Amino acid sequence: MGVVVIKKEPIELYMVLKLENMVASGGEAKFVIAEGLVLVNGEIETRKRKKIVAGDIIEFNNEKMQISCK
Repeated sequence: MGVVVIKKEPIELYMVLKLENMVASGGEAKFVIAEGLVLVNGEIETRKRKKIVAGDIIEFNNEKMQISCK
């Protein structure tokens, strides 16, 4: 499992996918979230602007990452 370090929490879900280059753009991030392809803490999340905080685990495209705050 990878670790994503953010400077400030909370951060919106679509931004995490975009910043980690898991998608090509913010629009693509919003699309995959709306399609139910992203899990947050083991549950499907369809809210693009879901607030993500340290300790959350995001899964997408067979990749898992835990959020950590600096």
